[in-house]
Amino acid sequence: MADMWNALVEFWVGTNIPEQLHNVDVRGAFTNPWLVVPLIALLCWWIYKQRINNIVYLGLATGVWIFTGSPYAQGLIVDGNLQLGKVLPVAGVGLVVVCVVIYLIFIRSD
Repeated sequence: MADMWNALVEFWVGTNIPEQLHNVDVRGAFTNPWLVVPLIALLCWWIYKQRINNIVYLGLATGVWIFTGSPYAQGLIVDGNLQLGKVLPVAGVGLVVVCVVIYLIFIRSD
């Protein structure tokens, strides 16, 4: 099991996806009409179809993406050491996100 996990981690690091995600130009992406127009159309379609759950999922994903690029999240690890004083708020936010998703999927299902 550990060999399979190590192989997956090596593959993930070898694809350079973490570096590519770190180097995303958010301002450039959201001013690009090829991204913004379909995104607005998708949101309008979800509003028309009253798919509020999908809008909340998109908002949560966008919020987590923005948070992971914030200076607070970047300061969680300093000189290779985890800053324990910053872990509890991150865990709390993660718990809230998981609770909202569970609520939307299991409790408030269509």
